[in-house]
Amino acid sequence: MKEKRLVLVGFGNVARAFVHLLASKQEILNSNYGFSARITGIATGHHGLALDPAGLDIEKALALAENGSSITSLSAQPAPETVLDLIRMSGADVLFENSPVNHHTGQPAIDHIRAGLNGGMHVITANKGPVAYAYRELTELARQKGRKFFFESAVMDGAPIFSLFREPLPAIDVQGFVGILNSTTNILLELMEQGISFDQAVRQTQEMGLAETDPSADIDGWDSAIKVSALVNVVMGGALTPDQVDRTGIRGISQEMIEDAQKAGQRWKLVCSAKHENGQIVTKVVPEKISPGSPLYSINGASSYVQFETDILPGLGIVENDPSPMTTAYGLLADLINAVKND
Repeated sequence: MKEKRLVLVGFGNVARAFVHLLASKQEILNSNYGFSARITGIATGHHGLALDPAGLDIEKALALAENGSSITSLSAQPAPETVLDLIRMSGADVLFENSPVNHHTGQPAIDHIRAGLNGGMHVITANKGPVAYAYRELTELARQKGRKFFFESAVMDGAPIFSLFREPLPAIDVQGFVGILNSTTNILLELMEQGISFDQAVRQTQEMGLAETDPSADIDGWDSAIKVSALVNVVMGGALTPDQVDRTGIRGISQEMIEDAQKAGQRWKLVCSAKHENGQIVTKVVPEKISPGSPLYSINGASSYVQFETDILPGLGIVENDPSPMTTAYGLLADLINAVKND
């Protein structure tokens, strides 16, 4: 049985959920896929870096991070000073890059992924920034190094979006898509439907832990735009960055507009779309009034939905209901299995 050494960049909710999921699935990985896994390095934004080629004490790492303490004491040698140093020194087979997304450059995650691929590692990420800003470069680098660059959890968490077009649907031509890809704005608009003001709805989603202290990435459509870019680049063969998406957020949606839509039997949704038009790929993130006949109408809460239009299948829809860090972690696990299965 083979052993795979893993290094984790980012140790937030998703990475911790992945660690728990990895432990619970270890027997299945052994029996069905012929490998086991141990974590040799962890880099965090707030709790330090730790490296042990023999395998870190992951239970202690979880306890320290969850208590807000540094994990540096777990290193079997002087802890590396930078994340790039940790990646290079880890001797890992697989890098998991789950640092916070940068909606405007994709950095430093892109540099982390480059370092992993150049170090002979498969790289797996839930970070959509590198897919939006450097998909072609990183995919080509992975090909040159004979490694895999997978990112199933970058859009719609663990739902099989990218892998669907990688293997199950060969030779299909994706002509466009439409969907709801940002859960925070979906919840904000629903709260406004209940008569809550926009500002109150923002505060409520922040208290629920769904919106950031600065919620502008969601409200102004940047999170949706970066997901549109990632989808266009991977499944439609585009080369699109988020700033090239025609983007309008939900700040302009007033309570009066919500009420008028309700009177007409409609709902406001932040709709993401892409389509081929006159030899170009036209993309939008824009609030739209949706009627009951649309599948977008019934997408509630934190759920997401995307419908692809292809040359063969006229409408292929995928819905994800109420995701959690564990569903995102499953996308990471699935990518791990698919990355190493032919090693």
